[in-house]
Amino acid sequence: MLLEPSMRPVIALLLGLSLFVGACDKRAAAPEQAAATDDGTVPDIDAPANAAAAPEAAAKVDRTHKGEGVPAFQFQDGAGKPVTLADFRGKPVLLNLWATWCAPCVREMPTLDALAARDGATLHVLTVSQDMEPAKVQPFLTERKLVNLQAYRDPDLRFSTGMGVSLPTTILYDASGKEVWRVTGGMDWAGADAAKLIGEAKG
Repeated sequence: MLLEPSMRPVIALLLGLSLFVGACDKRAAAPEQAAATDDGTVPDIDAPANAAAAPEAAAKVDRTHKGEGVPAFQFQDGAGKPVTLADFRGKPVLLNLWATWCAPCVREMPTLDALAARDGATLHVLTVSQDMEPAKVQPFLTERKLVNLQAYRDPDLRFSTGMGVSLPTTILYDASGKEVWRVTGGMDWAGADAAKLIGEAKG
């Protein structure tokens, strides 16, 4: 039976979504994960919401895309205005792809907030939500007192499906917009190991 043309984009989107949802779930150790709430979000996992506690999930650094330019995908800022990564050139960009329902993502968010507070003058820290319901993002950040992160949103999943990555994925671009590395999995972004990695953007 042939698919209606109008259904093909929907099928492709669902296939892409299943790819990165599955990967996120595989990295989350079942006994340690909090169950999702009725609205699809994951409650706080580590004690205080604003504590910069290091996530437990191991991270993998990938440099095979080094030198590639920033993708031209359009996403939304906190006010719903369309932006692209090219708008942030001039200093390095740390792009974090995450979602409110992804437990490893939730774990590392306080450390990203701490990094943005510490290095915001020299580094753009962009946490771009892959939630298809963008209205969830700002309440999530507000509830957890993540005051240094903006509610950037990609409800069309352009980044995760277009780049074929799972969540969380964090990509460092240098000031000229060239990729330095990407990390798959949770990490303590306020720690010494992350600082050393981010320093590569200045090399």
